[in-house]
Amino acid sequence: MFSLFKMPNKSEMPTADQALPGRDAPIPTSEYHFVTGNRIKPPFPDGMETAVFGMGCFWGAERMFWNTPGVWATAVGYGAGFTPNPTYQEVCTGQTGHNEILLAVYDTAKASYEDMLKVFWENHDPTQGMGQGNDRGTQYRSGIYVHSEDQRRAAEASLKAYQKKLTAAGYGTITTEIKDAGPFYYAEEAHQQYLAKNPGGYCGLGGTGVACPIGLTA
Repeated sequence: MFSLFKMPNKSEMPTADQALPGRDAPIPTSEYHFVTGNRIKPPFPDGMETAVFGMGCFWGAERMFWNTPGVWATAVGYGAGFTPNPTYQEVCTGQTGHNEILLAVYDTAKASYEDMLKVFWENHDPTQGMGQGNDRGTQYRSGIYVHSEDQRRAAEASLKAYQKKLTAAGYGTITTEIKDAGPFYYAEEAHQQYLAKNPGGYCGLGGTGVACPIGLTA
């Protein structure tokens, strides 16, 4: 465990041995979307697929996706770390390894995974490492968490294509991690669709202004 006399560096990932123990039971939260009324937990209707991303503060990231055509529902949660069923307070310590992530459930008849990737790349700065804007720490890192080899190939191709555009615009190297999606731990009720419940709430996300190429996997 971390020493009581030395605060952990929130911009450094803990090891599994250092991570907080968490709990067996999930954090209670709603089954339904505050804006759309659709389910935010499985089972989802036929024809739906899911995309999971980390883009910094998950409040603003989620709003970007529930406003995206073809997206049926969204949720925010924690993932890509070690602590089972963490709380928001635990994630904020930097001692869980988890990222603030969002789940986008989209209708494949109306949108594609590439459409989701385009929203992801264009609405944050993926070159900032362990943070986004004024939000610093491992929980604000850029990440794509894939559910299939097709999603992995599309994500990797999109990263290469977008890196060329960013480099031409004077940006540095993309730091986005691409990993297999692990458990999605739903965040507390207050965080779900936060900016719909709190219209004046803080959202520090901002894109680079560089458009993501169409036909990312071509």
